Formats: sequence, C-alpha cells, structure tokens
Amino acid sequence: MRVAVYHGPGDIRLEERPIPRPGPRDILVEMRACGLCGSDLMDWYIAPRAPLVLGHEPTGVVVEVGRDVEGFSEGDRVFAHHHVSCMTCRFCRRGQFTLCPLFRRTHLDPGGFSEFFRVPEPNLMFDTFKLPESLSFKLGTLIEPLACCIRAVKKAGVGLEDNVAIVGAGPSGLMLAALAKLSGAAYVAVADLVPFRLRAAKAFGADVVIDAREESLAEAVRAGTDGLGADVVFATAPSLEAIRSALRSLRRGGTLLIFAPTPPGVELPMRPHDIFFDEITITASYSTTHVETRMALRLLLAQKSFFERLITHEFELERIADAFKLAKESKECLKVVVRSGRGR
Repeated sequence: MRVAVYHGPGDIRLEERPIPRPGPRDILVEMRACGLCGSDLMDWYIAPRAPLVLGHEPTGVVVEVGRDVEGFSEGDRVFAHHHVSCMTCRFCRRGQFTLCPLFRRTHLDPGGFSEFFRVPEPNLMFDTFKLPESLSFKLGTLIEPLACCIRAVKKAGVGLEDNVAIVGAGPSGLMLAALAKLSGAAYVAVADLVPFRLRAAKAFGADVVIDAREESLAEAVRAGTDGLGADVVFATAPSLEAIRSALRSLRRGGTLLIFAPTPPGVELPMRPHDIFFDEITITASYSTTHVETRMALRLLLAQKSFFERLITHEFELERIADAFKLAKESKECLKVVVRSGRGR
C-alpha cells in the first residue's frame, strides 16, 4: 500500500509498505479522507520522531475484521480516533482522559495518511464508531478537530453573556468562535494576521475581527466590553506573542486557555502578584476524548453545510507533499483534506 512518510521539514515522501494485518480484536480500514492538522506542520514537534506516517483525522471503510470483533462488519463507514485512554487509571477516574499513560501510546497503524490503517483493540473499543450515510467521509474528518474545540470550550467554561476573544483564525479558532456563540457568548472577537482568515471569522460568528498587524487585540476587546476585557481568551497560535496578547485581553477574574503548544524551550515571564490579585485562571486543553467525539458527530450532522465551509482544499494522497506545502504557506487556506480510495 502507499503511505505518506514525513522524513523532515518539507520532506514528505510517498512510499510502499505492507498492508498491516489486523489482530483478532482489530479492524483494517481503507482510508477515504484524512484532515491535515496544524500539529502536522509543527516541525519542532514531529521531526524528532521522523520518519513517521502522520494523519490523525481519518475516516474510511472497514475492509477486514478480526475474528473476535463484535459490532463492526466489512463495508462499515467509520471514524477512528488515534488516541484512547484506559478508562481505569487514576487520571481516567477523574475524567482527565488525555493525561492517561495509555493515551499517547495508542495510535492508528501506521497513521491516517496511508491507503489502509489498522485500528488496534483499545481504539476500536473506546473511540471508533460508524458514520451515518448522510455524513460524507470528507466532513467526517472534522470530528476530531471539532471535538478538540468542544472540549476546550467546556474546559474554559464559556457561558451565557460571556465576552470571548480568540487569538488565531485558523480552523480551530473559527470552530471555537462558532462554539462560543452556540454556548451563549454575547461578544466574540477574533484576531489574526491574515485577511482571508479574518473574513472567514466573521462568517463563523465573530462579532469583531482584529488585524493584529494594525491593531491591538487587548485595546479592541476593552473598547468592545466597556473597558472590562474578555471573560475567556483562547490562544490558538503556537507562539509566545499569542499568549501575551491573550493575557493582556483578559478581564480580572478571567480565564486564559492555551490551545496550541509552543516549543519546549519557550518560557513566559509572569508576575504571580498580578495573577493572585486579579484571580486569573490559566489552563490548557490538549487533544480530545471519546466524550467529545460523539458530540462533534451530532453537531456536524446538524450543521453540515455550516462546517463544510472550513474545508477549502482537497488533495489526492499522491499529492500529499503539495497539500503540506499549501497548508504551511498559503494565505488563503483553512482546512486541507487528503483523499484516497473511491468515496467522498
């Protein structure tokens, strides 16, 4: 089978590998579509693990079922989550599923950017489910990233009448804007450096968009909230300046949620004095779980045409190098989806 292998920055190669064989409690899936995530473009994050097959937002069709598998059959259209937790450890018992030691050890074999992938028993058991016929494979690739955003909005506690600011108008920032509005936020401001993405932010529910090249997010938010500042700010860009901008935009007692990682050597000087007297909450949301993927599926089914606008480009698997190049360099691009097989 053909697989797309990341060897290093700008070096994505299409290679041949044996089709993985499913064990008695696994399934084999033919990939039909797989989204390209922003984390797939962070070379500092993935280069140390190269060579590897990326892709963790896939949908596809079951082509082989292990002898002890129940509930799945050949021909089923499915979504499979790349990480799952054990459900029994101390973290899981407290609902902190993404901190479970098993979570990062589980993965699809070899990855979503391949013609076929094996879904191991834990992933199959806890976070693989059938796609309704009414949901396309392409739109199904949004289940995982939308679930990540649902988890972040819940964790930040966005609610009625909240003022929300979002640093970064990529696909995640746009989904966060839409979810904040659905959660009852009265005011949503989105900042970015790219005009194309700012125009998209308006379509996804932003009341105000801020071109960060020309205007301060903090000043714009305070002007729009009678000088108060935002109740919740999401920092979706993996940069120190994004976090600084988010902190400056918070009201006293507000919550900053870090949604994207910076390189491990980056440090942020802070004044505990200000955090204490202003009672600032700083938290983060990494990945998503079996809880939110089901929510994402239901939301996508209810709002198919709305969320489909996030997908601006599609590439066949043999052109995956072009997909990576466009996603990294284009100023007029949102979500990129890689296709394989016969379906849509």
